Amino acid sequence: MGKIILTGDRPTGKLHVGHYVGSLRRRVELQNSGEYDKIYIMIADAQALTDNADNPEKVRQNIIEVALDYLACGLDPKKSTILIQSQIPELCELSFYYMNLVTVSRLQRNPTVKSEIQMRNFEASIPVGFFTYPISQAADITAFKATTVPAGEDQMPMVEQTQEIVHKFNSVYGEALVEPKILLPDNQACMRLPGIDGKAKMSKSLGNCIYLSEEPEDIKKKVMSMFTDPDHIRVQDPGKIEGNCVFTYLDAFCKPEHFERYLPDYANLDELKSHYRRGGLGDVKVKKFLNNVLQETLEPIRTRRKELEKDIPAIYEILKKGSEEAEKVAAKTLADVKNAMKINYFDDMALIHEQTEKYRKE
Repeated sequence: MGKIILTGDRPTGKLHVGHYVGSLRRRVELQNSGEYDKIYIMIADAQALTDNADNPEKVRQNIIEVALDYLACGLDPKKSTILIQSQIPELCELSFYYMNLVTVSRLQRNPTVKSEIQMRNFEASIPVGFFTYPISQAADITAFKATTVPAGEDQMPMVEQTQEIVHKFNSVYGEALVEPKILLPDNQACMRLPGIDGKAKMSKSLGNCIYLSEEPEDIKKKVMSMFTDPDHIRVQDPGKIEGNCVFTYLDAFCKPEHFERYLPDYANLDELKSHYRRGGLGDVKVKKFLNNVLQETLEPIRTRRKELEKDIPAIYEILKKGSEEAEKVAAKTLADVKNAMKINYFDDMALIHEQTEKYRKE
């Protein structure tokens, strides 16, 4: 069996630097590594509708935004299949069958579901589609027989639930599904990049994001307003690195060559951190360095995106072809599932023969 990746994003807005360090950058590396036989990148619009059902236009408009960000970051439709979730009807049917293998109490214990419900203030008014989204995610992963799911640590409970569903299905019906494994970011800072305000989650709704397509002056403005160490009031004061957004972002983005270009007084990030800890280094100087690092990283992405924006029909054609290719694969998995569950009535010639003989004898 080959090595297959399934990953993706909800189209609820343009993608930001948290997406980039948490998944996009790694996806491009994996795509270009040659280690994987197939890579599926899903724009999860059906999943986005589970908590945006009253605003489908938001999801509709952001399909193209996410696709542009994907391509601008280096995802290549010749190497990766980019698809739209809602265009694969087999996923709904797989979800329906998997629902019989998961209890309500198990879904309620899913840490990701619990935190998302709390964040959206759903309380008792939880849309059923949102509540069961770990099951639909299992359908997404298994439909393409994915062996690997690159994701942040916040998605670990989701992948674990998929593993449970696969194990239960295969135990009951026979080996038909592939059990996936999560692939976490290799840089600790990329596990969960905080918002520029210091909040743990970078979120469009919280307005604490730096978007991949933002203009240079907007990026600089956001960097200079970043949360640092509130006790580091004067330059000579010792400063804390832990919980300091500027240094978390440097951990995620900074490379040794950036010091040569923008801050030659320091050999590396460890030296910069040491100086900040003992005092004598101001926040403005560190923020200016981070701004240079981010500008260098995001400029080529922004430039490629502007080129791609000149031919939007071509982007939709990429998505159409990717979705058509993906549907063929999902249809084959669904056929395997129905065969294992013995609900493939019209293809089961043994069943037809058995019933024929039964009634012939009567």
